[in-house]
Amino acid sequence: MNHSSQDTGSGGIHEDRKLYVVDSINDLNKLNLCPAGSQHLFPLEEKIPVLGTNSGNGSRCLFFVVLLIMLIVSLVLVSFVIFLIIQTGNKMDDVSRRLTAEGKDIDDLKKINNMIVMRLNQLDSEQN
Repeated sequence: MNHSSQDTGSGGIHEDRKLYVVDSINDLNKLNLCPAGSQHLFPLEEKIPVLGTNSGNGSRCLFFVVLLIMLIVSLVLVSFVIFLIIQTGNKMDDVSRRLTAEGKDIDDLKKINNMIVMRLNQLDSEQN
């Protein structure tokens, strides 16, 4: 495993640029030279399109524009829903504060009513 590149039988600079196949990890020192036809598995001409050809680019661009518009619309809708949730929470807080305040007022009115009824009962018993 600790063989240098000179131990593998590489004769020169030109041979270092060739593609080698390794059968397994144990056979790393037994490099097999690939055939000359497999040196160019992915030619650059196929990877980089010519500037004059636009095959499919227009539909791809249209797809991305529609996708972008849909994402913006969904973002606006989600923002509106969040705004409505916050507004509903604020309204619920106001209603609960009013109910607690009115509940205290009702308790006060009940106490006043009980005091009036007791006073009327006292006056009625004094008159009899």
